[in-house]
Amino acid sequence: MTEAPAVTLRASRIEDAGGITELHSQPRFRWGTLRPPFPSMEAVRKWLADRSPDDVHIVAEADGRIIGDAGLHRGKGRRAHAAVIGMGVHDDFAGGGVGTALMAALIDAADNWLDLKRLELTVWTDNAPALALYCKFGFVEEGVMRAYAYRDGAYVDALAMARLRGIG
Repeated sequence: MTEAPAVTLRASRIEDAGGITELHSQPRFRWGTLRPPFPSMEAVRKWLADRSPDDVHIVAEADGRIIGDAGLHRGKGRRAHAAVIGMGVHDDFAGGGVGTALMAALIDAADNWLDLKRLELTVWTDNAPALALYCKFGFVEEGVMRAYAYRDGAYVDALAMARLRGIG
């Protein structure tokens, strides 16, 4: 068995556009998201440049290669206590603990630095690995959204999930 490379988590940078474009182009990565095929590096670069300074966006890097990314997108006004999570792992590294490391870092930022009370996300109902990860970190199902999006030639359902901290 080949030893997994050491993974470093860090804030994303505009210079990461190429690596993030390659990550977002992976078939399994894309399957688990709302992203369309064939992302352009210019669109990724613009997204990196235009994101809110209130958001947290990190990448997982191994041997100089971006193998995962994740973000907390904070709410505003009366939703300032909440954030939406988005994340994904490179197809070649799925199941190797990268998602766990990314989620742990986001939750640490949310709980210990930003005092967020509600973390929320959507996930395809048939994405068993992601569901297992989210449940491991205390996310619970809040509802099913039928025909939420079009993927692989069919409409698919998604779950709304959330993790609450310190509120009922």
